[in-house]
Amino acid sequence: MTVTRAARVAAAALGLLLLTAGCGGSGAASGPEADADLTAAADTSTCLSDAHQVSDFPAGYPTEFPLPDVTVVYHVEDRGSEGVVATGVTKAAFPDVLSALNAAKSAGFKVTEGETEDHDAEANWTGNGYTGRWAIKESTTCPGETVIQLLSKKI
Repeated sequence: MTVTRAARVAAAALGLLLLTAGCGGSGAASGPEADADLTAAADTSTCLSDAHQVSDFPAGYPTEFPLPDVTVVYHVEDRGSEGVVATGVTKAAFPDVLSALNAAKSAGFKVTEGETEDHDAEANWTGNGYTGRWAIKESTTCPGETVIQLLSKKI
């Protein structure tokens, strides 16, 4: 199936709306609506010590997406045609998580565009029959931990 430019733009816009982790860069969703979407996705203040691994993932989640070692995905939300939003936390430091997610191309997931700031980053990606967006940020409540949110949609 060929993905049209309009579909890619729509997926990117949806990802930006759902997963922007509070960055102030241009094009970033902001305001009460964007904050409400993030809050609805999951509580990003969960620490690794309190996180419980999700065992059942919806069909729209790319189980082969390479998250950093010792990442606990503690919340998954199937939003139907909008895709799946997964939230996890890892003990890996922010720069290591950023490197790992950017290196996902070795598993067939290519970053198509993104933005990195001092304490958070986000990027659109595509690969292995999926499209989506990831967002990471240093945990504000759990020193040394990084929160990961992954939007994925089967294409």
